[in-house]
Amino acid sequence: MIHFKSEREIEIIKESSLIVGRTLAEVAKLIRPGMFCGTLDRVAEEFIRDNGATPSFKGYRGFPATLCVSINDVVVHGIPSRHELRDGDIVAVDCGAKKNGFHADYAYTFYVGRVAEEIQNLCKRTKEALYLGIEQAKVGNRVGDISFAIQSYVEKFGYSVVREMIGHGIGRRVHEKPDVPNFGQKGGGAKIKKGMVFCIEPMINLGRKELQTDKDGWTARTIDGLPSAHYEHMVAIRETGTEVLSTYKYIEEVLNNK
Repeated sequence: MIHFKSEREIEIIKESSLIVGRTLAEVAKLIRPGMFCGTLDRVAEEFIRDNGATPSFKGYRGFPATLCVSINDVVVHGIPSRHELRDGDIVAVDCGAKKNGFHADYAYTFYVGRVAEEIQNLCKRTKEALYLGIEQAKVGNRVGDISFAIQSYVEKFGYSVVREMIGHGIGRRVHEKPDVPNFGQKGGGAKIKKGMVFCIEPMINLGRKELQTDKDGWTARTIDGLPSAHYEHMVAIRETGTEVLSTYKYIEEVLNNK
């Protein structure tokens, strides 16, 4: 069942979203070769709690951390650890925060040092696909229009779309309906209506689409060991139209000043 949000509830979600954006900016300040992923997680948790919110992911179905930190061939749900970032890595950081009863959740893929052009292109096009999907998130369209826009764009470059992991509604729960796949046909899926709030999050692989999960039960990586990129935004279907509730502004201010 889809939980439609009031305008007031959307404003509350937007407050949580701002905390996530600022948390990811704090993480962005630290990303460099030699940094430990566990340090990123500790800083993120402290920042979220200092701003009157709680981490959405920590303890969710037993997940042990505040951030999902997914490096290179890890698509999603990487557990932060004493793993050290290395020059040439890409690292997708997914963060969630809950404040005043409502969650926010989004992700950004960072470069660590000097990244190969082929992998930079994968990230750039995955991010472009995200915004093409957002363009289709409007009243009267269906979720499949978002899915098709993402899939048709990235497959032109020979990339593959992850099937097992998809976008989702968000609100009082971190994962709600509707499901928002990154693959599908125009005109399919739930009809987009006022009051919906959901996450669009392309997870795009350089190689094959299939995944495998590590023994920890969480870390999902590409089956061929090739890299994957992940970007995520939250959109609300409001009385005034579609609004992107999440922001990369604070992240990119940090990156542009590095």
